[in-house]
Amino acid sequence: MARANTSGPAPDSPRSSESPPPGGVQGDLELELLGLANALYNLGTTVINDLTKEKDKTGTGKQVGARVNDVINHLATIDDMAQHVTTQIPIQVLGDIDSARNPVMLTKERLERAATENQFMNGKIHAIDSYRNYLDDALKQNFPDLSQYLQEASATHEQPLPTLADAQNGIIKKEEST
Repeated sequence: MARANTSGPAPDSPRSSESPPPGGVQGDLELELLGLANALYNLGTTVINDLTKEKDKTGTGKQVGARVNDVINHLATIDDMAQHVTTQIPIQVLGDIDSARNPVMLTKERLERAATENQFMNGKIHAIDSYRNYLDDALKQNFPDLSQYLQEASATHEQPLPTLADAQNGIIKKEEST
């Protein structure tokens, strides 16, 4: 019975494994990193195989040294290539990778946190606006002489707050200094 090939790229992979690497230095670096991963795998399997062999058996040379040299050569090449790469990676992302956390999950958590904080701040703004309106109404009832000043102040506060989309689209204009 033939089994269908269901292995594909990981669901959180930025691109499928069959697509070509990007061009230029970044693509070369990606290929070298894949070579390093393969060399580390080969070193690990060689060490395991050498540990299980009989130590007194003649005619079998240990290949661990050659595998270690291969890893060192890949690391040296990556170090040389690093001089030509200007991409900045946040230290927290590297720390999360070292801690076996997925950087995609970090981005997701940050977006969810920003959305939660945004909703919380919108609630605060709404509460302050509601309180200001309630206070204005009470002041108008108890101090009718102040009503014209309260109307002027409330007219300046009723302008809608700019949104992030407004800022990104350049709708928000800086006031010119006089």
